[in-house]
Amino acid sequence: MSFFKRLKESVSRTTDSVTQKFRSGLSKTSASLVGAMDSVFSRNRIDEELYEELEEVLIGADVGVNTTLEIVEKLRTEVKERKLKDPGELKPLLSEILVRILQGDGEDEGMNLKEDGLSIILIVGVNGVGKTTTIGKLAHHYKEQGRKVVLAAGDTFRAGAIEQLEIWGERVGVDVIRHQAGSDPAAVIYDGIQAAKARGADILLCDTAGRLQNKVNLMEELKKVHRVISREVPEAPHETLLVLDSTTGQNAMQQAKIFHEATRITGIVLTKMDGTAKGGIALAIRQELRVPVKWVGLGEQMDDLQPFDGEQFVHALFVEDIEQETGTDPN
Repeated sequence: MSFFKRLKESVSRTTDSVTQKFRSGLSKTSASLVGAMDSVFSRNRIDEELYEELEEVLIGADVGVNTTLEIVEKLRTEVKERKLKDPGELKPLLSEILVRILQGDGEDEGMNLKEDGLSIILIVGVNGVGKTTTIGKLAHHYKEQGRKVVLAAGDTFRAGAIEQLEIWGERVGVDVIRHQAGSDPAAVIYDGIQAAKARGADILLCDTAGRLQNKVNLMEELKKVHRVISREVPEAPHETLLVLDSTTGQNAMQQAKIFHEATRITGIVLTKMDGTAKGGIALAIRQELRVPVKWVGLGEQMDDLQPFDGEQFVHALFVEDIEQETGTDPN
């Protein structure tokens, strides 16, 4: 069975609504990336020029130079081992390589939350990436699962951040723990932990400041918050999620490196994926930082923040080719 058919079968095991969200959310990247690949793979033979053109296409989709070179090298190796001669056979092979990269070892893809007791999720990222909106959508997701959620408004420095989180709290129907603007973020998180414990919450979502222009101060602040959390709840935070704006491409990669140096990032949230044609940044982050993408923003609706799925991601990119091979209607 070809990889496209196996991918189709695997994706079909999830709900149609999830598959449709990935397809619509990644439509711009698919049109740009896979559309450009069509001319590359329509060549008469597999030669050095084909590989060079493929490199240009991948780099243009913000896959990144290092990750692109690794992908193309893997492709060369597989082509030799399988003795492939027809460029038309390369697209399914490339999609297989991309799935392997996105899945990594598969052990760290899901959220590391406790089945019983309080789980703490620390949310970090620079201002403007959609951090507060992400917290609201995560709260909605977990409340829909029947979990009791509390929010801690730890971004005490950005004008309107506390109020914005309170609006999300009201919209979702969860409590928000806050102090006055300019307060010590670590003190807010401490009170958030005590409130979450007292109210029997399952999940505490902690907002943090994102003033990257004050990088040293910000990173020290995050370390202090981390210490407070670890002291009050051993083994916490259970997840530290870095929120990145997909539309900023390689700038997002630089942000990821800075935050990863300051605090142990356990997962990435890629927002605004539906607004970019350069969704290849997901591959660059996974391959270069060895940090899994755990959530992806595929639209503006409350449930458009979806748990990341490497197979769904690649299926959405190559959906027209997959449907053509499997004989089903892509629409």
